[in-house]
Amino acid sequence: MQSKLVPSAIVLFAVTCSVLPIPAADGLAAPAIRHSYLVLGGKTAIIGEDGKAAWEYAGGSRDGFILPNGNALIAYSDQVEEVTRDKQVVFSYQRSKENSEIGTTQRLYNGNTLVTELGARPRLLEVAPKGNIVLDVPLLPETDNAHMQTRMARQLKNGNYLVPHLLAFAVKEYTPEGKVIRTLRTDLEELGGRPAENWPFTAIRLDNGNTVVSLTHGNKVVELNPRGELVWKVTNDDVQGLFKDPCGAQRLANGNTVIGSHAANQGISMVEVTPANKIVWTSDHILAAGVHHFQILTTNGKPEPGMPLK
Repeated sequence: MQSKLVPSAIVLFAVTCSVLPIPAADGLAAPAIRHSYLVLGGKTAIIGEDGKAAWEYAGGSRDGFILPNGNALIAYSDQVEEVTRDKQVVFSYQRSKENSEIGTTQRLYNGNTLVTELGARPRLLEVAPKGNIVLDVPLLPETDNAHMQTRMARQLKNGNYLVPHLLAFAVKEYTPEGKVIRTLRTDLEELGGRPAENWPFTAIRLDNGNTVVSLTHGNKVVELNPRGELVWKVTNDDVQGLFKDPCGAQRLANGNTVIGSHAANQGISMVEVTPANKIVWTSDHILAAGVHHFQILTTNGKPEPGMPLK
């Protein structure tokens, strides 16, 4: 299979990041936040804390992770690749002919790779390292619109799968047998109901049982408790209108939430907010324009700990 290579030369870009100092307990300003991060979208790249592109690969990506071994796992609409930093493909999965899109990917604890296929037979797949399918979980997206069936599906620690269904206004938890055991609604009245187009895109299960959900056309990110009740939200009213179709989101270990705006083709496309909705970091890097998803890798030189909550 022909890999999605770009020229090996690394191109350096200037970047202007609005980085705000955080007041410390003693009243002095804490050091400004600097992140290195993987961006996935029109461009696929790792941006260093110095604002320079540390690595680039083919764009048009939808989802992905930097794995513990340093390789990048990347989902495109037609395939999933694991690629080394020197751009050698060491794992790949090609979309089945019966479906029309791949949505997301995740490397699982057992070494398999989770892949979401959208189309005539929407499903979650676990693909073994040799490329063979070892688990096929049918999905219930409540629409035949393949592109709007689902996005950032993730396996949970309990072995179930958390799947956002956009036009169903629902985040569903599936067992490996395909049974839905919990549904979280995003068409809540206090969020504006269905007219607000709160389509769930990224769903993140936290250790406390709550779920963080980015709501694309609704231009907000919310946190729901296990009963589906709203316990936190951040909207455009809080971030000066910077949300433009927020797709990717990540909850950091310090409790902050980073949100990417897919429709921001220029200007600020990534925003980090505290639990009190204070903006503490933004990115307007040219490589992050139109970001679909991302992964914060380091903060001020320290790696983001644990499995990324994204």
